[in-house]
Amino acid sequence: MLTIHPYMNFNGNCLEAFEFYKSVFGGEFPYVGFFKDMPQDAGHPLPEHLKNMVMHMSLPICENNTLMGSDVAEEFGQKAVFGNNINLMISVDTKAEADAIWAKLGVGGTVTMPLEDAFWGDYFGALIDKFGINWMINAPTGK
Repeated sequence: MLTIHPYMNFNGNCLEAFEFYKSVFGGEFPYVGFFKDMPQDAGHPLPEHLKNMVMHMSLPICENNTLMGSDVAEEFGQKAVFGNNINLMISVDTKAEADAIWAKLGVGGTVTMPLEDAFWGDYFGALIDKFGINWMINAPTGK
């Protein structure tokens, strides 16, 4: 089943924002991951001030919708700018579905993260479509 979830980027206050959204919508965070939890590249150590920034977190707000978010950092070539700090996250059941949507949605667009098996265990990619909309596509790797 295809679902679309808003994915928001923040400049260091993702956790604070999600605590606020939790107070509005209720629920619990099924996952909160920090940059310090990512596999590290010995050649490019993670700056200390980034370690406790949010890499990814989520908050289900109803049966079929989940708010998702992360902090971004200029050290990674990113900065959240109000107005373009929201991505649409497409979740599908299989890699084949992800590939099919990726092929169509990416026509004339720009890949920002290739669609591939990710370290957290899913098949994931991100792109900006030809109209400037940020999309993320995610599928379980086992299907």
